[in-house]
Amino acid sequence: MPQMPQPLEDLTEALIAAARRAGAEAADAMAVRGRSVTVDMRGGTLEQAERAEGTDIGLRVLIGGRQANVSASDTTPETITTLAERAVAMAREAPEDPYAGLADPSQLARERDMAALELCDPAPEPAPEALMAWAQAAEAAALAVAGVTQVQSASAGWSLRDVHIAATNGFAGGYAVTGTGISCVAIAGTGTGMERDYDGDSRVFAADLRPPEEIGRCAGERAVARLGARKPATGAYPVLYDERVAASLIGHLLAAVSGSAVARGASWLRDRLGEQVLPEALDLREDPHRPRVSGSRLFDAEGLPTARRLIVERGVLRGYTLDLAAARRLAMAPTGNAARGVSGPPSPSAWNVALTQGPQSRDDLIREMGTGLLVTSLIGSTINPNTGDYSRGAAGFWIEGGEIAYPVNECTIAGSLPEMLRRITPANDARAHLSRVVPSLLVEGLMLAGE
Repeated sequence: MPQMPQPLEDLTEALIAAARRAGAEAADAMAVRGRSVTVDMRGGTLEQAERAEGTDIGLRVLIGGRQANVSASDTTPETITTLAERAVAMAREAPEDPYAGLADPSQLARERDMAALELCDPAPEPAPEALMAWAQAAEAAALAVAGVTQVQSASAGWSLRDVHIAATNGFAGGYAVTGTGISCVAIAGTGTGMERDYDGDSRVFAADLRPPEEIGRCAGERAVARLGARKPATGAYPVLYDERVAASLIGHLLAAVSGSAVARGASWLRDRLGEQVLPEALDLREDPHRPRVSGSRLFDAEGLPTARRLIVERGVLRGYTLDLAAARRLAMAPTGNAARGVSGPPSPSAWNVALTQGPQSRDDLIREMGTGLLVTSLIGSTINPNTGDYSRGAAGFWIEGGEIAYPVNECTIAGSLPEMLRRITPANDARAHLSRVVPSLLVEGLMLAGE
C-alpha cells in the first residue's frame, strides 16, 4: 500500500511546534504540495514529457526584532526539528528589524474558505494522451497556415498547487490552485528571413481554454505577418502597445507602488499619494475576489483579509501595495497584499488588477494615430526605479495613414514612465479572464530609435 501523504496542516503545525521548542518567540510556517504534467510535441511526435511532484516546507522564526527563514523538501520529523533549531540559531545572529513581526490576532482574516473563488478545477487531471492531443492539434493548425515553415514548440500542461499557512498568532488557512495551458511558437520564412511568434492560453478550469486549433492558427498567422520586418524610422512618434504587451506598462506602475520599494526610497512614486499618475478618466482597481482567476485570494500570506480597492481613482494615486513590514515602516495600514514562497519572508504583491477601458477599438486607435508604431513584443528592459526613465527593445508593425504598413523589428522605445502613464489612451480589447485586465494602450510622442 502506498503511504498517504501527510496533510499540509499537520506539517505546518509540526513546524510551529518545533519552532516553539527551539526557543522562537513567534513563527509562521508554509507547506506547499505541487503536481504537474507537461508535454512538448514536434513534428507530430512527442519530444518531451515531464511529470513533477513534491512537497516543500518553509519556516520563519522571530526573536524580538530578529527573524530568519529556512526551507526544505524533506518533511520527516527529524528534518523539521533540525530546521527549527537552525532557524532559531540564525535569528539570534540576524540584525534587528523593528518592522518585522506577525499580525495581531485582531487583524486576521475571518473568512478562510476559498471555495467560492473556484481556484481548483474539480475535473480530474487530464491524461498525458489528452495533453498530447491538444499540443498536436495546435502544431498541426500552425503548420497549416501558408508561410509557416516549422513549429518551434507546441506544448500543453496541467498543474495543481496545494498551500497551507499557519502561525503562532492563531492563523491557519489553505487553498488549492489548478492551471491548464496550451501554447504554440511558430516560425515563418527561411534563413536570415525567419520570423517567429506565438499564442497561448492558460486557465484555472480546463473547460475554459480556447481550442488548441485556434491557438496554433493564431501563432502561425502572427509569425507570417512578421515576414519582411525592418527597422522603423528614428524620431518621436505615437506608440500603440498591443493588448498582448500593454499590461507591462501597468506592471511598471505596480512595481512603483510596491510598499517595499517606496519604503526603501527606490520608487518614482514615493511621496506621490494624492497626485495625478494616470489620465483623469481612468481607475486602476484591485479585486482579489474574482472567481476562476489564479491571482485571487481571501487572505494573504500573513493571514490578513484581502479586499477590493482603488489603487488609482480618476487618475489620482490613492494607495500603495503594503504587507505588514512595509505598512509599519511607512506608518500606514496594511492592505492585505503579502505574498511569499517557502524560502523567504513575505513581501508586497498586487493581486488581480483592471484598468478602465475606453470606448474605442484597437483599430480605431490605429486610425487615430496616423503614423507610428504598433508594438506586439518587447525585449529587455531598462527602467530606472527612482526616476521612471524607460527604455525597451520592441518589435511590431509600422502604421502609416492610419493603417498597418509593414512589420518592424530591432527598435528601441524610450520615454519617461510618469509622463507616458499620464497620457495613455485605452482601447476596449482587454481579456477579462486575465489577472491583469489591461487593454491596448496608445501613448503619444515617444522616442523611437530605428534606422
